[in-house]
Amino acid sequence: MKVFNKHYKTVWFTPESNEIQMIDQTLLPFEFKIVCLKSHLETAKAIKDMVVRGAGAIGVTAGFAMAQAVIEASSKKNPLEYIETAKQTIEKTRPTAYNLFYAVDKVYKAGKDSVEAAITMAQNLAKEDEACGRIIGEIGNELILPDSGILTHCNAGWLAFVDYGSALSPIYKAFESGKNPFVFVDETRPRGQGARLTAWELNHAGVNHKIIADNAAAFYMSKGQINMVITGADRIASNGDVANKIGTLEKAILAKEFGIPFYVAAPNSTIDQVCLSGDQFIIEERSDEELLYHEGKDISGKLVRIRMASPGSEGLNPAFDITPAKYITGIITEKGVFKPDEIMRTFN
Repeated sequence: MKVFNKHYKTVWFTPESNEIQMIDQTLLPFEFKIVCLKSHLETAKAIKDMVVRGAGAIGVTAGFAMAQAVIEASSKKNPLEYIETAKQTIEKTRPTAYNLFYAVDKVYKAGKDSVEAAITMAQNLAKEDEACGRIIGEIGNELILPDSGILTHCNAGWLAFVDYGSALSPIYKAFESGKNPFVFVDETRPRGQGARLTAWELNHAGVNHKIIADNAAAFYMSKGQINMVITGADRIASNGDVANKIGTLEKAILAKEFGIPFYVAAPNSTIDQVCLSGDQFIIEERSDEELLYHEGKDISGKLVRIRMASPGSEGLNPAFDITPAKYITGIITEKGVFKPDEIMRTFN
């Protein structure tokens, strides 16, 4: 993805200095800034605070954090104990995103062999994430008809992965191939990742789009203007149930009602093979401040934070909901498009 005519990846790791650099997504779309994280504790905090977010990017960053910990452990009195504690710290940052656990476990096991093995594994996972996003785009593009109206929820673009993305990757490919897609961007309350991040991405890429309120989707579906829905996923159970940003379930129900295909795009690293159904998902509960307050620019261009809700009232803020497999038309992976009940075939 190019920003201001320069290519960027969402996150990258420099082992020689043991530093992770990433785009600070909490500042977008109003400020573009690269932050540098010099320890696994700083990186874990960045994951928790959503400086980096999105299933793929969380996973890769967590893998990098684990590699940082392995490097740090080489100078500690009890390196194995240090690595084990670091692993637990990183895994506690975002409990729903399966890519995080997938990456941390792989780098942790490699780190038991050597520092070099941990670094290589972390870098390979980043390359794998990028490649999967590109292939998902190519495969998903085959499902998109010319001049389609496509609804997406939250952000599953290049910012949510090392590059390319999952749900937006087929849209970018369709745009590049001249299909002229139009994207309906759910604002995605409470943090507004659609209005802030997806719209920012699409604007930089030149893809035609409009931001809509989360509760406007049914209206546009009823008018026949939305032809398909593509979302990402943070965890997929072996039966095809999907955890994704809160609000995804209601979009899937609406799509079913109006006979609109509902696709989930995600790499294999998002599939939790041992999780039998969505009933076993741990749903992250975040601070109600994300719901009660908004951040943005006022008419003078100054960044401000204001309360949007009744003073004295508290909020509930689940970060994800669970979409049962019965509402999902297909899951787009780097291995192909599968019906939810066929998803485990991707590992055969």
